[in-house]
Amino acid sequence: MTISVTSRHANMSDAMKAHVHAKLASVLESFPEVEFAHAVIAVEKFRHSIEVSVQGRHALRLEAKDESDNLYASVEKVADRLDRQLRSWREKLVDHKSTRQRTKLADFEQKLNRTE
Repeated sequence: MTISVTSRHANMSDAMKAHVHAKLASVLESFPEVEFAHAVIAVEKFRHSIEVSVQGRHALRLEAKDESDNLYASVEKVADRLDRQLRSWREKLVDHKSTRQRTKLADFEQKLNRTE
């Protein structure tokens, strides 16, 4: 999995990029379908925003955005939103149609013999 961090309109410190990378890696490590994540951090006066795009197998494409006056809080919120979206996406892939177990052939034949 590749995680890239880009900053817009500001010079980001290596510590901040490492924090964003670590937070996204911890969220995405339990989802092996994810192949690529791209985080864009923008700073405009006192408003810090982060936008994360995630791509992967099975037509996976998710986006999460957040904006606040604290960049660390924005990173936490985006990570939570991505985690929620990925869990929801995984649930859609699981087949929940059949909850009953199959009837064995011997049991089926016994039922037929009882009704005759």
